[in-house]
Amino acid sequence: MLAAVFEGNGKLVLKDRPRPRLSRDTDVLIKVLGVGICGTDLHILQVPPAHPATVGAILGHEFTGEVVETGAAVTEVRPGDRVLVDPHPGCGRCAECVSGHPDRCIPLYNSASAPGHCATIGIFSDGAMTSYAVAPSHALFKIAPSVPAHIAALAEPLGCVTSAADKLKVQPGDNAVVLGAGPIGLLFLSLLKAAGAAKVIVSEVSEYRRAAALDCGAALVVDPKREDLTEVVRREMPGGADVVVEAVGPLLAQAIEIAHSSGRVLQFGHDELARPAIPVAELLRKELTVYGGFIGKFSFHKLPRLLESGVLPLERIVSHRLPLSRVHEGIELLRRGQAIKVVLHPEEY
Repeated sequence: MLAAVFEGNGKLVLKDRPRPRLSRDTDVLIKVLGVGICGTDLHILQVPPAHPATVGAILGHEFTGEVVETGAAVTEVRPGDRVLVDPHPGCGRCAECVSGHPDRCIPLYNSASAPGHCATIGIFSDGAMTSYAVAPSHALFKIAPSVPAHIAALAEPLGCVTSAADKLKVQPGDNAVVLGAGPIGLLFLSLLKAAGAAKVIVSEVSEYRRAAALDCGAALVVDPKREDLTEVVRREMPGGADVVVEAVGPLLAQAIEIAHSSGRVLQFGHDELARPAIPVAELLRKELTVYGGFIGKFSFHKLPRLLESGVLPLERIVSHRLPLSRVHEGIELLRRGQAIKVVLHPEEY
């Protein structure tokens, strides 16, 4: 099968790989129907990398598919079921998992290739930029076949955003600002609107993505290269925003600056090279609450209902669908800001 393999130092190579086999009685073989290119994949492929990954692993952690084969102990799914896949479920039994930290799962901890990280499918172990992938049965969640594969492939980023947004406790009438209108920023925008946010301002440098933000419900979009975002927020939201979501990476200081006193700030943009200076005095004076958001812990059970409901403008977020053989084209579109979410299909369609 054709597979996109990470070979280190920014190299992603299309090459033949054998179809994987089940190695545990709790494993499931999945035919991949759609896999998204994530911002994390772009970070992995930076030189120097902004996110670690296992050299030799097939990338692709945002995926959906159809069950082909199950291990002897699997009862949750059966062949023919359409499923969402949580690529970092943890084992569910170790001390970290049972204390609510599957991202620190002890059995999956791989200190040799990625200190401090678990063996996430598609980053630290073989993923879904190929035709078939293996996942543990407890990582799978059945979804109706009526949900298109390119929409179901949004499950992993949507799970991460849903888990993080839960911390903000957005109330109807809250004002919010989202920094960044990539797929993550647009998912936050969509969830904030669905939760009742009265006005959401989005800041984004890409004209293409600013247009998408308007389509997804932003009250106002700002090009921070041409306008002073702080002044815009002061004008549109006297006192500042009740909620600020940082979905870029190095902009936490700006998020603190535009937040209202007693506001909530979420740092979700993930750039391991970013070291922003923090205005501590302003953070204290405003008595802000700052949250960090990472993976979608304990949110996947909600996703089939959310995706099946059609309540979010997800068709606007998936901007491109390409065959796997054009993965490098998709990566370049994302790097140039000319795409939002690119979903790959292992077979030509």
